[in-house]
Amino acid sequence: METVTQDVKAEVPENLFTGGGEMGALMRSLDWSQTPLGPVSGWAQSLKTAVSICLNSRFPMVIWWGRELVLLYNDAWRPILGTKHPKALGRPGQEVWLEIWDIIGTQLNSVLTTGQATWSDDFLLLVDRYSYIEEAYFTYSYSPIFLETGEVGGAFTAVTETTQRVIGERRLSALRELSANAVGAKNVEETCRIACETLVKNPYDIPFALLYLVEDNGKQARLVGTAGIEAESFASASPRGIFSPQWVDLTIETEGWNLAHVKTTYQTQLIDGLNTRFGSIPRGAWEDPPHSALVMPIAQSGQEQQLAGLLVVGISPRRELDDNYRGFFDLVANQVATAIANANAYEAERRRAEALAELDRAKTTFFNNVSHEFRTPLTLMLNPLEDALASLDQQENRVTSGRVDEWEGGRVDENPSPHPP
Repeated sequence: METVTQDVKAEVPENLFTGGGEMGALMRSLDWSQTPLGPVSGWAQSLKTAVSICLNSRFPMVIWWGRELVLLYNDAWRPILGTKHPKALGRPGQEVWLEIWDIIGTQLNSVLTTGQATWSDDFLLLVDRYSYIEEAYFTYSYSPIFLETGEVGGAFTAVTETTQRVIGERRLSALRELSANAVGAKNVEETCRIACETLVKNPYDIPFALLYLVEDNGKQARLVGTAGIEAESFASASPRGIFSPQWVDLTIETEGWNLAHVKTTYQTQLIDGLNTRFGSIPRGAWEDPPHSALVMPIAQSGQEQQLAGLLVVGISPRRELDDNYRGFFDLVANQVATAIANANAYEAERRRAEALAELDRAKTTFFNNVSHEFRTPLTLMLNPLEDALASLDQQENRVTSGRVDEWEGGRVDENPSPHPP
């Protein structure tokens, strides 16, 4: 960037770049004759006015001037450039924003041609400002700046970057859905399946995921769910292992996902160079596949340093793994751990209820059998007694009947002698 000489500096109106903080000082020091705009003395009055407004505003503002749409901006807009600052000042827009010029260049040229303002709300732009293509969102308006002749000399932009809000809301929505969907799960297998079905809905932040359950007393890990992965496409072996193995030996460390190391240390591990490790990688929502992934422990509820499972999550190639992103992954792992714990508790309660029901059935059967055993001896005793009583009744009936017959036949002495003759 060329700085001004004393002769050129004398040509700059004293009040043109007044104030403006760092950008005001930078504009005062720049040799504008070495830029497409030329010496300040030749600038249109409308441009000078726009620059004064821009520099003295605390709202992020940028001016695109002339057919080359040369950039002038204030302190508040400077962070949007990232590492493109300070070289961007006084340079053509296409040179500065080549990676998105097919989008914003079209919008800006429309303003120059029609004189009509544009409006974009939470608009996605894949920008390169930190040496990688980044997912970023902006709300902005391109407004025409008219020359004294009535023609459009450039565009004035008020812009707000909304990246953190848009991505934060998206991640929060994913966490809410993950929590809500897991409520209806009846067992651990179903819980893991539902979790992966939920994670696959956010391919922007989670390009892929592998969920393993720890089994066989911690010696084996079994794949129970995936997100963003077609098993047939990523099951072939690579130089360092299979991308999504069904079973993993946790007693030895390997070069693939190295789940055994995470199981041993109980610490999240960052895995870089996925393409070198595995070859073909699921892409998620972006054209480029992830370069890195996290292998995260899934805690066993109520048991310190005990694992219920392991979660492998791809890191978006369009976002830096900053504290917010890592915090999101931690919350995902915690949600999965909670869902698994709830499913285990549900299964334990179901088994307890089944055991109680079985005990109740056994008690009923036992008492039914005991009642039968009590009734059987009584039956053996009562039946002969009933037969004996019935026999006595029959004998008495016969005697009574004979006496009646004798009485009716006159064969009975009405006054029998107490002694026989």
